[in-house]
Amino acid sequence: MSYYGLTFYNREVPQRPMPMIRVDRTEVRAPRRAVDMVREGAVIVFPTDTVYGVGCRIDHAAAVRRIFELKERSPQHPLPVLLADPAQLDEYGRDLTPAARRLARDFWPGALTIVVRRSDATPAVVAGGGETIGLRVPALPLVRSLVRQLGVPLVGTSANRHGAPVPLTAQQVAFDLGDTVDLILDGGRSPVGRESTVVDATTEPVRVLRQGAVSIAAAA
Repeated sequence: MSYYGLTFYNREVPQRPMPMIRVDRTEVRAPRRAVDMVREGAVIVFPTDTVYGVGCRIDHAAAVRRIFELKERSPQHPLPVLLADPAQLDEYGRDLTPAARRLARDFWPGALTIVVRRSDATPAVVAGGGETIGLRVPALPLVRSLVRQLGVPLVGTSANRHGAPVPLTAQQVAFDLGDTVDLILDGGRSPVGRESTVVDATTEPVRVLRQGAVSIAAAA
């Protein structure tokens, strides 16, 4: 059933209190508590410019595996990675095509995820053991700040279980994921309300894998 626009799922009652911090999504610095927790391997929820995301540092294998489990997602399915700056494309991707560079230049920061061949700096567990990875620089300053303060990129995938609607509020995440996460940053309702567009830029012309907040015509 729904109440004030929130969807309630038949989930078990959380066994521990769910820490939630109210944040300003335009803030240029992420809360110190969130940074410290992620640095130690926590899994947290945060607002993005598209929908609410759940993530952890990409180099903490146990935390990455937790995200696969809480989302009920196959570990062979790559998780998207959030960067702080477009310049990091060369660090976490390799053999970049001219199209990948053009898309990063034209749409980052923004709601476009670019699939490229992963570099050695991107752990295989994040990529589901594969050779490609989806990279994005979100438009929301808060998320870029979190990555910048942390010093490494974040796994950044929608904060919902498999089959559940993508969350537009922190409350929707709390009802869906409950205490499977360690902290929720509540930045109010997501303004876009659609996931990022995903394009495969490993070849040219690029292929649109998912239509989202950026139009297919503009991305291709």
